Amino acid sequence: MANNYELYKVFYWAAKTGSLSQAAKALYITQPSVSHAIKQLEDSFGITLFYRTSKGVSLTREGSLLYSYIEQSQIFISLAEEKMAALKNLESGELRIGGSDSLFKHYLLPYLEEYHEKYPGIRLHLNHGTTPEVITFLKEGRIDLGVVRMPIVDPQLEVRESIQLQDCFVAGARYEELRNRKLTLSELLEYPVILFSRNSRARMTITELFNSYGYKLKPEIEVGSVDLLIEFARRGLGISYVTREFVSQELEDGSLFEIQLDVEIPPSHLGTMIMRNMPLSVAATRFIEMIG
Repeated sequence: MANNYELYKVFYWAAKTGSLSQAAKALYITQPSVSHAIKQLEDSFGITLFYRTSKGVSLTREGSLLYSYIEQSQIFISLAEEKMAALKNLESGELRIGGSDSLFKHYLLPYLEEYHEKYPGIRLHLNHGTTPEVITFLKEGRIDLGVVRMPIVDPQLEVRESIQLQDCFVAGARYEELRNRKLTLSELLEYPVILFSRNSRARMTITELFNSYGYKLKPEIEVGSVDLLIEFARRGLGISYVTREFVSQELEDGSLFEIQLDVEIPPSHLGTMIMRNMPLSVAATRFIEMIG
């Protein structure tokens, strides 16, 4: 038996208020409409749900049993409506973002701070990984969006270009003699090169660049974080390949300087990545709007 939900709602308010007229007011309908709905429900069950009295209505034994169930469902529906309103207004919920440690620290952190201040009720979950890992996170439903280096070519994904970054080689005081020189790729390979150890988009790009000129880029040192790339270069362990925007402070204070090459390193672009044709939560939509 599948009765219309509206019939149960009318029943609930009539039982709750003990009055057909009060139920009509609560539901913004006429009293005859309330009476008709209750009669429909009673006819469908083949039992009487209310006693009619001069003071209003009261539940029969069968009506009381039905009300005990309908009351619980109405409470859950009300809670669900409140939850949906809270999610819409960003008073609660969660935002799951995938990206690399360096992008979280050097690019996304100011946006995350602003977002958290504006929507403190939204829980933030950051999933760290390389670009291939972030793509996997997204396809497995573990994140709402990813911030990655482009290009990304995948028919399942929609990528919106964000900002441009410039990668470069940097060194510390130990290699001061290189500060005002322009090196060839061959000359650079005479020095210890430090690269990010994981299969990052930046590492693939610079490896492909060297390959295009007939050189094999083999690092002497591999590290697991951008912070270590910066620190190793500062301490003179070698020449690190990093994103210029991530070492702006070190370049400014002179603890690092950029190695000039006779070939141009192409810029890279960041993109915000989501699943194509999949609805975004309000929380995710607001964040994407924030970072442009």
